[in-house]
Amino acid sequence: MQRVAYRNVRVWDGVADGYADADAVVVEHGRIAAVGQWGEIPGGAESRDMGGLTVLPGLIDAHVHMTLDPALRTPEEQLRQPDAANAAAMVERARAMVRAGITTARDLGGGKWLELALRDSIDRGEAIGPRLLCAGQPVTSPAGHCHFWGGEAADAKSAMEVIERQARHGVDLIKIMATGGMLTPGTSPRKAQFDRATTAAIVAGAHEHGYGVAAHCHGTEGIDHAARAGVNTIEHCSWLGDDGRRSGYVAAVAARIGRQGIWVSPTINLGWKRFIGGNGEAQVQATFGKMRAAGVRLIASTDAGIPNVRHEDLPLALPVFAHFAGLTPLETLRSATSDGARGIGLGELTGQVAAGMVADLLFVEGDPLADLATLATPAMVAARGKEVALG
Repeated sequence: MQRVAYRNVRVWDGVADGYADADAVVVEHGRIAAVGQWGEIPGGAESRDMGGLTVLPGLIDAHVHMTLDPALRTPEEQLRQPDAANAAAMVERARAMVRAGITTARDLGGGKWLELALRDSIDRGEAIGPRLLCAGQPVTSPAGHCHFWGGEAADAKSAMEVIERQARHGVDLIKIMATGGMLTPGTSPRKAQFDRATTAAIVAGAHEHGYGVAAHCHGTEGIDHAARAGVNTIEHCSWLGDDGRRSGYVAAVAARIGRQGIWVSPTINLGWKRFIGGNGEAQVQATFGKMRAAGVRLIASTDAGIPNVRHEDLPLALPVFAHFAGLTPLETLRSATSDGARGIGLGELTGQVAAGMVADLLFVEGDPLADLATLATPAMVAARGKEVALG
């Protein structure tokens, strides 16, 4: 594969507080071979003058659903889609994501493992898209949240059967529906779907199989069960109280999440923009402030695929995430690059512009450390070292 040097760039490595003392990034065999001053880098590479663009790591969305069409509003509509048509649509969603600068995403649920087939097609270079980590069928209670995806389990023993079925299909992690969900009739987002002991047994069983665990949690009881069980990430973490509002924050539970190093993936998407200035805004912001003070670490995510949440909109959602979570542009970018990679278990592979890392690169005009809006219009994207056509 060609050795390419992208020169005349401003480099943010995904970690540092500011820009690197470097103006060139060299890519070879899909990985970053060097980052430094152009005049000090050995020759033998094709040189590309990038005209002063800023380069940063490709973005990571920690929670998507590739099988879901955001134009459809109900599970029934989603389930009526023919597999062949859905698979073709998923290819287009993946292409749109990587063109937007999203080079890695974690798929947290589907019913027929279509997303795993897409993952493998991208890995083989047959389709264009982000690197995907896939959970397959989530473990849920009988008639529980997303039960229609086939992961129902009445107890820990039957949950192990669900996990083993996902293993046979080659998943990358396991997801547990620790609470009900907003899009599944008959379930309550406020209520835990498993008791504490069963949740712990399911998570322990997944870990014994070598899998990390992502836990869907809206209500405080489910958040507490997931934290005690030692999941790897908590999705949503809405702190829903008995009143159905985000009033259920418990300091001791947040402290446990922070102490155990569990990452929180709060799925703040572009649709949250409509809540800015609303009655609950101050409470949400205050809760995030308390969580962060307790040491809770956040990673960027959107729940792409649910109604009106497009798969390619993470760059547009990041300023909204920053607003509600009280993050600086720098902290927000880390949540979608180096911290995002660490949170989903890929910290040794991607999320940084550093020698030895995979060349997942996003080139933008302007200063993203000062203005997240620059992410909305990428000038160039490279995924695993391959440049992606944006037109």
